[in-house]
Amino acid sequence: MVASGTPRCAACHEALPWLVEATEADFAAAVRTTVPVLVDLWAPWCGPCRQVAPLLQRAAAERAGSLKVVKVNVDVAPGISRRYGVQGIPTMLVLRDGKEVGRQVGALGEAALRNWLDSVAPGKA
Repeated sequence: MVASGTPRCAACHEALPWLVEATEADFAAAVRTTVPVLVDLWAPWCGPCRQVAPLLQRAAAERAGSLKVVKVNVDVAPGISRRYGVQGIPTMLVLRDGKEVGRQVGALGEAALRNWLDSVAPGKA
């Protein structure tokens, strides 16, 4: 089942940031949606992963309604890393309709992350 909408505030109906964690058990459901999905493949011991995490939270907020961020801990879900051929983290993938349309290996600064997202998943920013 594909998510037909995006999270919205019950009071004001504004789009809410869509940021979730996924495991191998629920990854397929997490990325099945009508908006582009940024998959963040990370690990808690990875310094660059921790540096990019707040930037991804901000991107989810700025692009509320037009981007879903799915965080995957590679230590907990190694099968997802293997499926996408991930050899270094952080790796960020953008999926649209389940297909990879963008890949970034390594941490980016905020401006570079915005530019990359604009190129592979244009939307609100």
